[in-house]
Amino acid sequence: MSPDDVVPSAAQAQAAESGRPTHAREPHAGGTAGRLNWLRAGVLGANDGIVSVAAIVIGVAGATADRGVIFTAGLAGLVGGAVSMALGEYVSVSSQRDSERAEIKQEKQELADSPEAELTELSALYEAKGLSAATARTVATELTAHGALNAHLDAELHIDPTDLVSPVQAAGASALSFVAGALLPMLAILLPPAGLRVPVTFVAVLVALAVTGALSAHLGGSDVRRAVLRVVIGGALGLAFTYGVGHLFGTAIG
Repeated sequence: MSPDDVVPSAAQAQAAESGRPTHAREPHAGGTAGRLNWLRAGVLGANDGIVSVAAIVIGVAGATADRGVIFTAGLAGLVGGAVSMALGEYVSVSSQRDSERAEIKQEKQELADSPEAELTELSALYEAKGLSAATARTVATELTAHGALNAHLDAELHIDPTDLVSPVQAAGASALSFVAGALLPMLAILLPPAGLRVPVTFVAVLVALAVTGALSAHLGGSDVRRAVLRVVIGGALGLAFTYGVGHLFGTAIG
């Protein structure tokens, strides 16, 4: 293979600069990894909605067959869970974004105060990755000329200033995924006749958990069968326990 065979084409160089895949079957290029993280978070949020609200409605169904009581309890769990998920995600992402902005501001100040020291630091970072001292210095110099701040944010802090997560979007996505998951046990417990509510909900929830477990494992690259068994067995035990608690205390108090 000649050296020309490994030189990237103009199209590949443009794709790399814009964050797009540089060749076919490159699943994690550009923003794809970020989208996979969002999808994985959505699956986990839906899973939380399924489990949380299912546990509530199953527990209440163990104490009473009153559809209105079950609906009220399930709705309260859905709303409360969605709000809690949204607030938690908003606070978490806001803290992360504030930290990243502070690091960007500090890096800008350091580049303004001591550009030579920052160039030496960037050279050292690339040398630590395996480049020779001369090559590392050349790479650092060229990247600094192209964009000093972006070069340091990438190599030193692993931050993309154009891709900071929005707290509002994260909160909204978290709440919506929770609600989407929570609707399934709500419908499963309310639509069937009284005698079939609990078994139908059990089956619907376990099937949904198997699907979300398989999706989560697939997105994370882990063993699908093991993940499905883990989440289904855990979900079944949790539902059985909450139903037993509801039945026991509902009967005792009633």
